Amino acid sequence: MKLTIRNGSVTLEGNTILECVNVDITDHTHAAIVGRNGSGKTTLLKAIYDNELFSEGIEEEKFQIERIGKFSIGYMRQVEFEDENLTLLDEIKKSFQDLINMEEKLNDYVIKLNENNSDKIIREYTDLQERFKLLGGYSYKKEYEVMLSKFGFAEADKSKLISEFSGGQKTKIAFIKLLLSKPDLLLLDEPTNHLDIETIEWLETYLKNYKKALIIVSHDRMLINNIVDVVYDIDYGKVVKYPGNYTNYEKMKKEIYEKTLKDYEFQKKEIKRLQSIYERFRFKPSKASMALSKLKQIERMDLIDKPIEADMRVFQTNLSEIAPSVKKVLTCDNLEIGYDKVLATINLEIMRGKKIGVIGKNGIGKSTLLKTLNGTIDPISGNVSYGLNVTPGYFDQNLAMSDSNQSVLAEFRTSLPELHESECRKALGSFLFKGDDVFKPINVLSGGEKVRLQLCKIFFNKPNFLILDEPTNHMDIVGRDHLEDILEYYKGTMIFVSHDRYFIKKIANQLLVFDDNGVKFYPFGYDQYLETIKNDEPIEPKKDKKKKTEEVVEEIPKVNTYELKKELNKLENEIIKKETKIKLLEQDLFNTDVYSDYNKSMAINEKIKLLKEELTELNNKWEELTNLILEN
Repeated sequence: MKLTIRNGSVTLEGNTILECVNVDITDHTHAAIVGRNGSGKTTLLKAIYDNELFSEGIEEEKFQIERIGKFSIGYMRQVEFEDENLTLLDEIKKSFQDLINMEEKLNDYVIKLNENNSDKIIREYTDLQERFKLLGGYSYKKEYEVMLSKFGFAEADKSKLISEFSGGQKTKIAFIKLLLSKPDLLLLDEPTNHLDIETIEWLETYLKNYKKALIIVSHDRMLINNIVDVVYDIDYGKVVKYPGNYTNYEKMKKEIYEKTLKDYEFQKKEIKRLQSIYERFRFKPSKASMALSKLKQIERMDLIDKPIEADMRVFQTNLSEIAPSVKKVLTCDNLEIGYDKVLATINLEIMRGKKIGVIGKNGIGKSTLLKTLNGTIDPISGNVSYGLNVTPGYFDQNLAMSDSNQSVLAEFRTSLPELHESECRKALGSFLFKGDDVFKPINVLSGGEKVRLQLCKIFFNKPNFLILDEPTNHMDIVGRDHLEDILEYYKGTMIFVSHDRYFIKKIANQLLVFDDNGVKFYPFGYDQYLETIKNDEPIEPKKDKKKKTEEVVEEIPKVNTYELKKELNKLENEIIKKETKIKLLEQDLFNTDVYSDYNKSMAINEKIKLLKEELTELNNKWEELTNLILEN
């Protein structure tokens, strides 16, 4: 398959959202669309799905949409089901109707073979069985079982009617069906919204190994960095392509801007110099010819436009002047949290300056804990006690999404009625609510704007203890980066719930982990936590291990470790060579003649991809040999 869009634009309700779109999608493209909130990411995704939304752009190149090959596009526009009286399992099985029909046909053949095992029937049965196998007939049940489990559906849910599920669960069901349909081009818009970390990590692996094309819009930096090989950046209505993952995109975009600005400034100075020579000597007969040549030199120049700086507008706040609290900020003593039943029991001391990330599955009690700490709900039993001079600031992801009819200014003043209007407007202005924006009703604000408003209210009081429930939801990547910078240098204490692994990794220096076995405290950050749980995998009992060794000791001859070490050394040299080649090729991607030439950049990316595959095989062999040497 191939989908090419040249010089496209998208206009909605008289407003030009995108004015310069050039996109190339082939069989195995894994692309991300990035940009600020409101830049047109979802609009571009919709237009790729429905090409009728495109019209001619502003470039000189001819507007063109080229589709090569017949291919299916999967895109979840809205959640709707033909018959909500079907059970969850029946609805999911609709994605495999062709395989189910083949399975029934195979069963019919088995009955026929018992009655008549002629060569013709045997051949037909064998051919159908082979086709069934190639299409995944023997694995499709396991596939949907795993997916249902990963998205949080229990065994009992399979027999429930679709109409019995909540709106959020219906969205998950529609998403599962989309993934199971395996379209040739998969379009995903913020697929990790409302998923827990475990599910996000599973989805990341699934998408990384997706053998067809996909385009994703996401604010999850770790996800897109790990699954994409090309990034389309939307800035001021223009779509610019960058080869490589998100890290490469950030680096390349900055380097291109800096180089273009440098070239622009140099050309501007050169034009000024040449014009000065022309003005100085044009009336001198002996120099007039030379002066005229300088003017012609300017006319022959390809003028460089001043590069537009990326939209990096962010809110401003100052949390450096907070009043210090006592050393022990908060104590949870046999705290039982929940509503009609106990979700978890917590014993915890939070010390000044610590930043605790709370992670775990959805619905297990994380947000309930924060509500209990804030006093929004009462504990079932146990105690929560604050230390002296502790001033909490609580961010509630649900309150942040309020659909109130009152204005931004009125909402801000509800929590700070003593402030003069000019002070309120100054505070709101620092959070990007300028001019008449303060009179907008809350219900017309975007998700990102609502989050900014709530943070403005919280940060204005300069709390020394932050309780944050999913603060990065609805924020674009630039906003997330900025909030991370603020919280990283925040001198107060924090406890927060988040599913953003990048955010947790950067901010948390301690973790509180909720799982089916209870709540466990880890006195370190996310990276060390991952290492810890990796090493805590169940170990086979020593008795069984010994017995197993005794059983095989006579069957396996002793290995020549000297030869293995020689082979290992050879492998290590090959690995170093491959890594060096990859590094050199990745550096080539930043050369002007490469990143400005699509064919060259794609050719280099293809070489890098092949080398990485070879490197993975070498690393696997190295690991096998290392284990074999250790065992002997």
